[in-house]
Amino acid sequence: MPEIQPGPDLDLSLLNEIADGSTEFIVDSIDMFLQQTPESIQQVDDAMNAKDWATAGSAAHKMKSTLGFFGMLESQALVQQVELSCKKGAPDEAEVRGTFNQVKDNIAQNIEKLLKFKEEAGV
Repeated sequence: MPEIQPGPDLDLSLLNEIADGSTEFIVDSIDMFLQQTPESIQQVDDAMNAKDWATAGSAAHKMKSTLGFFGMLESQALVQQVELSCKKGAPDEAEVRGTFNQVKDNIAQNIEKLLKFKEEAGV
């Protein structure tokens, strides 16, 4: 099975433990992440653009467990900051967008690693 070296914001230890050696399970989980995460990012972005802070906070909340499942603990903590800021209503928009942009950058880098893993796994 190909390996992804843990990085500052990607550690598949939990996923590997749950998969119990099943590369197919890991690839299926990655596929789900690759489908759902960009949609979640778009929901947060759209809500922030509309200044619908409650929806942005709710959409950010939904991302946390997925990020934790993939060992993206830095992004998980940042998205929690976004969630809490948005749920307070009328956050410092520049700050919350800056934090969310950092999440998006981290996820974009990790998507590249996950795609490489999938390619190497050949499943």
